[in-house]
Amino acid sequence: MLLALCQLNPTVGAVDANAALVRDAVRAAAAAGADLAVTPELVLTGYPPEDLLLKPHLVQRAWSALHALAPELEAPALVGLPVAEGGVLYNAAAYVRDGRVAAIYHKRHLPNYGVFDEHRWFTPGSGPLVIEVPTASGPAARVGVTICEDVWVEGGAIVDTAALGVDAVVNLSASPWRVGRAQERCALVARRAREAGTWLALCNQVGGQDELVFDGRSVVAAPAGELVAVARAYDDDLLLVEVGAGAPLPSAAGDAPGGAVDAGVTGIVEEADVWGALVRGLRDYVGKNGFRDVVFGQSGGIDSALVAALAVDALGAEHVHAVTMPSRHSSEGTLGDAHAQAAQLGIAITELPIEGLVGAFEGVLAAEFAGRARDVTEENLQARIRGTLLMALSNKFGQLVLATGNKSEYSVGYATLYGDMNGGFAPIKDVPKTLVFRLARWRNEQAAAAGEAPRVPQSVIDRPPSAELREEQLDSDSLPAYDVLDAVLAALVDADRSVEETVALGFERAVVERTAVMLDRAEYKRRQAPPGVRVTSKAFGRDRRVPITNGFDGRGAATPGRASGDGAVV
Repeated sequence: MLLALCQLNPTVGAVDANAALVRDAVRAAAAAGADLAVTPELVLTGYPPEDLLLKPHLVQRAWSALHALAPELEAPALVGLPVAEGGVLYNAAAYVRDGRVAAIYHKRHLPNYGVFDEHRWFTPGSGPLVIEVPTASGPAARVGVTICEDVWVEGGAIVDTAALGVDAVVNLSASPWRVGRAQERCALVARRAREAGTWLALCNQVGGQDELVFDGRSVVAAPAGELVAVARAYDDDLLLVEVGAGAPLPSAAGDAPGGAVDAGVTGIVEEADVWGALVRGLRDYVGKNGFRDVVFGQSGGIDSALVAALAVDALGAEHVHAVTMPSRHSSEGTLGDAHAQAAQLGIAITELPIEGLVGAFEGVLAAEFAGRARDVTEENLQARIRGTLLMALSNKFGQLVLATGNKSEYSVGYATLYGDMNGGFAPIKDVPKTLVFRLARWRNEQAAAAGEAPRVPQSVIDRPPSAELREEQLDSDSLPAYDVLDAVLAALVDADRSVEETVALGFERAVVERTAVMLDRAEYKRRQAPPGVRVTSKAFGRDRRVPITNGFDGRGAATPGRASGDGAVV
């Protein structure tokens, strides 16, 4: 049987547009001679539709779209959509053949962890489905149908479906990306195929949806667990693979229809993978929300420099607008680097000095602040003035403001509410500072290999990080060294370790305790931060949901009356 995995980039809620994607993909599959076309999970609504599923008219619209689409499909196809039956809602796959809906499968294993909340909307299905698929080369093929989480459960739906006697099992998936997930997913599909003793094909969604990015990489494995084909990463694809008894196995990885499987999966370079996800996530957030251009504050520091390079790769230089807003604390080096990078990238840059505005604000507040020393208040005024200017430009020109903060800063609250946290999207929000530097070096290496100038000035990479909100300020004045900070945060946040457990890993107690306090106190800030691409295994908002008001100190003892925001710097 020739199987076509239609790796698509739907838009959540855009049912008619998504149906058109399915129609065109199945038409291409039919033209290529495919016996069965498979689309991603919930492709007609896009994934995840979240509480749009509580609107009966969305579910009905998807059902109507399926029946309108059925006569237009030029090959048998499996189409993902929500289906209401008997007063309950199922995450379903419809088998469409000969212009009609021939069968419906209900997803049996519903994920309810991490970024998933499927028990909020769906009821689990109760049994397997095996469909008969006509083939051009011989007798009809028996194909088992499963959906996403069904493949992640050991000894679950894949195994009992294969036991019914099938030529292959297919899986309609919307498996979101994070660092390392592609390798895990492909290894899982290979393991599950071997466990069930069947051909197994997973068709994954691609594209950005708010914080989530779906990397595609639809994958096919043979019964012995060999990876036969992997589709492109971060792009639409039509992956054609022969499956079933007698289907050929590639003699070498490079013969696989999806390209070099080993190089495409086990050889993934982390920086390249993260960059691909950030580009896809930013491009789709901008485009799917009706924007064309973005604007951001270009300080000449590493974070804004990386966002500049990222935005150009995602949107094109003509759609990227930088604004430098120097104060008396801005150095000639950072200001020069901001202009130099803008010229190198070919993006527009505007200079709006803020010293006069800072003086005006300080003048208005002078009587109230009389007798008090200068402190973080005056520093934050500068950030908030800059944030206000960026929002004004956004309002006037319809440009989406990009916040340039990274995960390390957001973790410990080293960011200003209504200042540098202003924005509609924060593309590197879940990127630790140490990874920011690695990405900058990697992108420059790619530019050099292509005979291009550096995308991030080397002087920016070499300069010690500074917010430049007071004289001779360095991040290291307020924070541990970033390599230490990121390692401590990985323990406290990603691994959910306690202070004592983190200290036991070999970190200095004072550093761990201080980091834990800053982490707790910044929770209310993170609740007000713009969305950003999920990169790590524990992204703020999607994965990690901690109450702002709580008395838990991370050492296992309750501290009644201490809110996590108490004493925080805003």
